Amino acid sequence: MRPKRDSSYGTAKALLLLGRVSNLPTVWSNCLTAWLLAGGDFTDEEPQLRFLCLIAGATLLYLAGMFLNDAFDERFDREHRIERPIPSSAISARTVWTLGGAQMALGLACIIWIGVSAALCALALVVVILWYNRLHKQIAWSPLIMGLCRLLLYLLAGVAASGTINTPLAIAALSLGGYVVGLSNIARKEVTRGRVNSWPCWLLALPLAVPFFLIKFSPEVIQLEATARGILDWLPLLFVYALWVGRSLLFTFKAVIPQHDRTVSGLLAGMVLFDALMASVPNPAFGLLFMALFFLSLLLQRFIPAT
Repeated sequence: MRPKRDSSYGTAKALLLLGRVSNLPTVWSNCLTAWLLAGGDFTDEEPQLRFLCLIAGATLLYLAGMFLNDAFDERFDREHRIERPIPSSAISARTVWTLGGAQMALGLACIIWIGVSAALCALALVVVILWYNRLHKQIAWSPLIMGLCRLLLYLLAGVAASGTINTPLAIAALSLGGYVVGLSNIARKEVTRGRVNSWPCWLLALPLAVPFFLIKFSPEVIQLEATARGILDWLPLLFVYALWVGRSLLFTFKAVIPQHDRTVSGLLAGMVLFDALMASVPNPAFGLLFMALFFLSLLLQRFIPAT
């Protein structure tokens, strides 16, 4: 059954739907985690300003990617998702193209202010965003490109923090890329309701092992007792992460009628739990902030769909 056309919402809600703003907390948590893993701090005014520019730039680049995603998918949405803002006539395709391009330019400007290395990472991220939006409906391996987007966001934030990419940041970025590949593998079937390959979902288990590698490379952990204490402190968070991911996957693999949308929404919010795992070795004090971002994402999903 084709979805019913819905043009009852105004331009303001159309903009929120286009931007999929319920996922913004995951962008902010990605930036904070990579910043902390790279050794960034907030002690002086200059790094604080750089972090604010990073958050502004990453937010604008994310919104640009989401807007342009709908612009590129206009033909597909008119056939399969007529409730989306463009086919429902809530906003014109031309306006979406214009807003998406403007957000991308402003996001790049924010990052360029930080420095040359960050600007190069941002340019690479923009290229991959456009690559994904242009081809994701035509190729089966598009989840790899989406994973690369989040991986590059991690690297961008780390470079903005310290100008370099250290081992903990690289390990966490690769793990995040794997997480997003597993998530996107399911998201591709959300509309068409096709069969989901289960093997990429094993990538969602990567974060269960990564913390032990991060403890090994964390400069703060220099004694066996400290390492053991770090692992014990981490176990509750590992349990919460595993429980949430497992719960989300049940809606796809164990439900009588698969509910891919609930799985994808849950895993998108769960990205904040992933970040909490990655960041809590060097900075356990930020745990409450990550949990706040997690619940904020769930709250926003009640009003704005995550996909």
